[in-house]
Amino acid sequence: MPEPAAWRYQKITKPMFDLPTPHLVLMGRILTMAGEVIENGFVELKEGKIVALGPQTDLKAGSASVEETSGTLMPGLINSHAHLNWDGIHDLARQSMDDPRPISAFKAAGNMLKSLRAGVTMVRDLGFHEMNLFSKQAVEQGIFPGPRLKVCGAAIIQTGGHTYWVCREASGVDEMRRAVREQVRGGADLIKIMACHDTLEFTDEELEAVIDEAHRNGLPITAHATYDACIERVARFGVDCIEHGGSMSDSTVALLIEKEIPVVTTFAPLVQQSQPEIARRFGIPEWKIEERKKAVANPERYEGLVKAARAGVPIVFGTDAGSPAVEHDVIAPELAFMVKTGVCTDNMDALASITTRAARVSRMEDVVGTLEVGKAADIIVVDGCPDEDLGALEQVTTTFVGGRRMHG
Repeated sequence: MPEPAAWRYQKITKPMFDLPTPHLVLMGRILTMAGEVIENGFVELKEGKIVALGPQTDLKAGSASVEETSGTLMPGLINSHAHLNWDGIHDLARQSMDDPRPISAFKAAGNMLKSLRAGVTMVRDLGFHEMNLFSKQAVEQGIFPGPRLKVCGAAIIQTGGHTYWVCREASGVDEMRRAVREQVRGGADLIKIMACHDTLEFTDEELEAVIDEAHRNGLPITAHATYDACIERVARFGVDCIEHGGSMSDSTVALLIEKEIPVVTTFAPLVQQSQPEIARRFGIPEWKIEERKKAVANPERYEGLVKAARAGVPIVFGTDAGSPAVEHDVIAPELAFMVKTGVCTDNMDALASITTRAARVSRMEDVVGTLEVGKAADIIVVDGCPDEDLGALEQVTTTFVGGRRMHG
């Protein structure tokens, strides 16, 4: 493994936010996401982990405090595509170029709180310069309370490429490797590349180098890829994940299945911006609203993703949070749209995209994603039954991360 980021050598005398991990029993309906629903169950938390769970009739008397809940207990939610330093309100390019770094840090802090209140216990932050590296440091050193973070540092792009104003620009093989190494040095958990916009980006030699360098350093690499030619190309060259996705030929779908490459969909900008009563509050122009309304009503737009999902390509939830009209607590609308389009077969499949499959994308499936004995106590309480009504996820009353009460 690569050398740890410099901040990991710092001595922490005491976290600023030293939240307790109490010995606690939560009582209620339990949606384990491991194939079981327990209507009258309990989950026992101790030292940040789940030490027991099951029907209430199996609960043994002990020293734990008991807390009755009126809703559903389930694993914490995972947003696998978000941008904590964007607020979802102001113009992306102007925020990226004009926001002073301290303001970017405050935005990330606020968005971490909003995420926790929405039941999001892990965020995969895919870039805003290198600011997410500092968000991760703040959470892990106890400087600020937040969800678990998986971060890429700055996304890597060819010089002048798509969203160059917020990425690490690079040209040539050596510079691609240098760009990867900079993110590794800063403590990145993964590498992200912007592989296309209207045209394919990177030469073959550059693409091969950036992927190889990520893997040499033991990190997965994910690619912004929105149409067939780009998806096929980056899959063939060896990326580990596709962001956004789009139109796909049968041969590209087969390649994704062969290489076991998931797709993180990001429907929330379309969904939110297509609703005039929402979009207008964020200053979305009328022409864009009409464009978005046509897009969400056109099933042909999603045929590639539906085809991929039905063929067995893992589909994972991500909102592109921070995009216009997509604040960091917008969760249920995208899940509902995933079911509506057929990208997910039903509510439970949609919930798997934001729990179990999301945990696998971040290589955290042994730690989070389901409620099982031995796993981390990343648990939320929802007022309602999200497996029956995804809208219930808009009523998260309690959030635990590693057994620490972060909300509620």
